[in-house]
Amino acid sequence: MGNTAEFELIKMLLDKKATVATAESCTGGMVAARLTSVSGASGAFKYGAVTYCNEAKHVLLGVSTETLDEHGAISAETAKEMSEGIRKVMNADIGISVTGNAGPGAAENKPVGLVFIGVSSDNYSAVLENHFKGDRCSIREQAADKALLLALSAAEKL
Repeated sequence: MGNTAEFELIKMLLDKKATVATAESCTGGMVAARLTSVSGASGAFKYGAVTYCNEAKHVLLGVSTETLDEHGAISAETAKEMSEGIRKVMNADIGISVTGNAGPGAAENKPVGLVFIGVSSDNYSAVLENHFKGDRCSIREQAADKALLLALSAAEKL
C-alpha cells in the first residue's frame, strides 16, 4: 500500500500510541473502511459509527436535539458535536465526523455536495464546510479524502 492519507494517519497514530473513532452520515462508513484497510489499523482504530438518521446522531453521539432542530443534520454545529461525541463515547484521541448531502436531490434544503467534516482531539478542533462537485459516489469519495486529510492535521498535533 502506498502513502495514502489513511496509511499515513494509521502510521502516525500507532507511532504516538493514539486512537481514532469515526462518526459518519453521508459517507456511510467509507472513512472507517479506508482506515481499516491499512494493515495494523486495529492498534489505532477503535470504532466506526454510521449515524445516518438524527436519532442515531442524538442517542449514540450526544448531538443535542436543539442543534439538530435549529441547524439540521447538515451543519457545522452537528459535525462538531458528532466528532466530539464519538471521541468521548469511545474514549479515542481523535474523533472524525462527516455529515452532508451527497445527492442526488436536495436534503434539508441544503444543496447537493454540501458536506461538513469535523475533527476533534483534546487540543485540536476543526470543522470544514465543503462544496463538492460530481455524482453521489464522487461526493462521498471526496468527503472521505478530505476527512482523512483533516484527521492527519489533528494527529500531527497530538
